[in-house]
Amino acid sequence: MATISVDDSENLEKAIKRFKRMVEKEGIIREYKKREYYEKPSTILNRKNKAAQRKLLKKTHLKRDSKPAY
Repeated sequence: MATISVDDSENLEKAIKRFKRMVEKEGIIREYKKREYYEKPSTILNRKNKAAQRKLLKKTHLKRDSKPAY
């Protein structure tokens, strides 16, 4: 949970900016957007599998490109 303590002498805009940074760092908005709508478990699994396939494909392309040419 993001909490900010504001002093009387502190500028309000500065405190808001600090709060926004803390919320972004903790990933609260990203989590909210992810949970905004219901997503079926099969859809979640498909999305994770596709992401893993993309990651593996990218990794194999990087390995292939980094081999020295003889």
